[in-house]
Amino acid sequence: MKKIMLMAALMAAMTQAHAQRVVEETDLKETEETVGQTETGDDGVKQSPSTGDLFDGLTRPITFDRMIPPYALEVTFYKTVHIIFPATIKYVDLGSADIIAGKADGSENVLRVKAALRDFSRETNLAVITEDGSYYTFNVKYADEPTKLNIEMKDFLHDGEAVNRPNN
Repeated sequence: MKKIMLMAALMAAMTQAHAQRVVEETDLKETEETVGQTETGDDGVKQSPSTGDLFDGLTRPITFDRMIPPYALEVTFYKTVHIIFPATIKYVDLGSADIIAGKADGSENVLRVKAALRDFSRETNLAVITEDGSYYTFNVKYADEPTKLNIEMKDFLHDGEAVNRPNN
């Protein structure tokens, strides 16, 4: 009788261990299948499973006092916007292919910016670093008629004294 009870207990333990292993393997398979998949939101845009709120390790959020506020810039397909910087341009980064930019011929401190597409709908950005170490950032959007076509980033062309024009 002891042998039968011992065999029954052993069989029960083996069955329970096997069932637990099957559940763990099923959970592992489901996890492997969902890794890298994206969900589609209500607006039809694919979203990453993460909201961006989770970081591994020791992290702290970037506070607004560390943010460099961008300038607003409007561009169009039919006209070129020129931005005059106080120093030689060393680096330019475009946020998307919706805009094109390049140094003006014969000048190292003038950047010309234009829309690469007519009526692009999403806002993009532009970043510029100059030789003196200054960093400029712009949020760029499309406008049929930009309000500013020539922008001076520092009052160095006219200081209001020698030329009878207001400072920027």
